[in-house]
Amino acid sequence: MKKKNNLNKLTKIMERLRSKDGCPWDREQTIQSIVPFIIEEAYEVIEAIDLSQQATSRDEKSYALLKEELGDLLHQIIFICQLAKEKGKFDIGDVINSSIEKMIRRHPHVFGKEKAMTPKEALKKWEGMKKQEGKAKKGFLSDVPHLPALLRAHKVSEKAARIGFDWQDIGQVFKKVEEEILEFKSALKKGSVKEMEEELGDILFTIVNVARFIEINPEDALRKTVGKFITRIHFIEKNLLKQGKDIGSSSLDEMEKLWQASKGIK
Repeated sequence: MKKKNNLNKLTKIMERLRSKDGCPWDREQTIQSIVPFIIEEAYEVIEAIDLSQQATSRDEKSYALLKEELGDLLHQIIFICQLAKEKGKFDIGDVINSSIEKMIRRHPHVFGKEKAMTPKEALKKWEGMKKQEGKAKKGFLSDVPHLPALLRAHKVSEKAARIGFDWQDIGQVFKKVEEEILEFKSALKKGSVKEMEEELGDILFTIVNVARFIEINPEDALRKTVGKFITRIHFIEKNLLKQGKDIGSSSLDEMEKLWQASKGIK
């Protein structure tokens, strides 16, 4: 199959789905209504990436899944472009051209005469171009998008560190973690929900900074831990069923033994 014009073919398929003789569900959608699907598909891409980085014996299958999920995400982009086109705003060609222009503009060290020898210098160039574009009108941190809270905390603290608002070393961050835990315990004794929420947020934010200091993305770390937890619970459930037992009525001791056994499963 020729791949050169496949983007045009996909665009035409979307136009057909939205036409009078197309799909009733697709015709009913709006830009706002497909937001949940965009989020869902993006997370499914991330999950497929995680799978692709696991056991080598699963590489072929997991990369096939990643290809499929990227296609699903691309479909959502095409969908939005079609909806915008119908309103006379823009189409997929405009989106591609905008991306081309931005990538060239924000990489003056690649497409221009400026130099950037390290990732840090390249990032500084990128931020400088964003500033010239007026992307930070409301304040230094105003352009950090409303991501999931853990990821947003990482982005905010990372950006603040670039202007020198940071601890000197990880030891100072650990000291801050201990301080925040003590403050949370104090709020816990008072029984104030508002104070407990605030202090718990401070603990989480400081833990995010621990992750930043050791160059680990906390969103990735927590997502993988959640996935590991689910896998181990499924292991417990499966083994209890083999014994003719239900996970909801099994004892904690029974589940704990299987939990420990699940740690040997990769």
